[in-house]
Amino acid sequence: MLDYICVQMVVAFLLDLVLGDPRWLPHPVVGMGNVITFLEKRLRKEHSSPGIQRAAGLFSALVLVVGTYLLVLTFIRRAAQTWKPAGVALSIILLYTAIAVRSLKEHILAVKAGLKTNLTAARKALSQVVGRDTAHLEESEVVRAAIETAAENTCDGIIAPMFYAFIGGAPLAMAYKAINTLDSMIGYRDERYLHFGFAAAKLDDLANYLPARLTALLMIAGSWVLGYGYLRGWKTMRRDARKHESPNSGYPEAAMAGILGVQLGGESRYRGRARIRPVLGEEGTVPTEAHIDRALKLVKTTAWIGLGLGVVTRAFI
Repeated sequence: MLDYICVQMVVAFLLDLVLGDPRWLPHPVVGMGNVITFLEKRLRKEHSSPGIQRAAGLFSALVLVVGTYLLVLTFIRRAAQTWKPAGVALSIILLYTAIAVRSLKEHILAVKAGLKTNLTAARKALSQVVGRDTAHLEESEVVRAAIETAAENTCDGIIAPMFYAFIGGAPLAMAYKAINTLDSMIGYRDERYLHFGFAAAKLDDLANYLPARLTALLMIAGSWVLGYGYLRGWKTMRRDARKHESPNSGYPEAAMAGILGVQLGGESRYRGRARIRPVLGEEGTVPTEAHIDRALKLVKTTAWIGLGLGVVTRAFI
């Protein structure tokens, strides 16, 4: 028998496919970002010792994550006490904002459309979804970055939120989004955030440990459904995933590289600094524009399989 969370997740997933992320709709992540900015201004002191900065960063992370969970839980319960369907509706809306299948597709397609017109447009579209510097990327680097972010965001924006939603409903899914937002804003290893963002980065590593590995496995399952290179994806994931500097991102990226039969990784620039990442996949096989379409089909198929697996698992446990 399906429970409320399964029904809510299915409805939220379908809403995301139909509506995507309309700009007129207030998004909880924007509010989370405002809270992070407020806490940083109040707590991060440039001349404080590393220990104090790490403590301030940990406090900020706990305030946002625990506060998000309790706030969402309270709002849903109060709404349900007033009128039960209102609690269900609120849960669905919040879950819908936590999933990003359509918006990820639209952002990556915007990069592809830019490639067909001019490289500057493609770079600008790419800058909306990646943290790396995009102003001077060549066409092949733009394509590689688009495929890498599609792989990474399949975890961060789709599978991981669904994973936590199936465990603890909208409150836990939104707590995960708070962790993810923290990492995207302050989880850097540069001079500014090396210590203040330490807790945010480690918390994100912990939260994504299982979802990242699950995402890679679901991608391989999706590649089997699509008739892509699932065996190559499995072998590449096992061989290359742990080469990545991130304990988690290497799994979906290596699986994607193997499935598509391309090389990911290499040099990227972040805030003016070059960072060399290990090569994932087939060395010398440069991804092309055609690989973007295959990557997006894989992302959508992976999302559907993840939804189905979550519903079946929760229905039987």
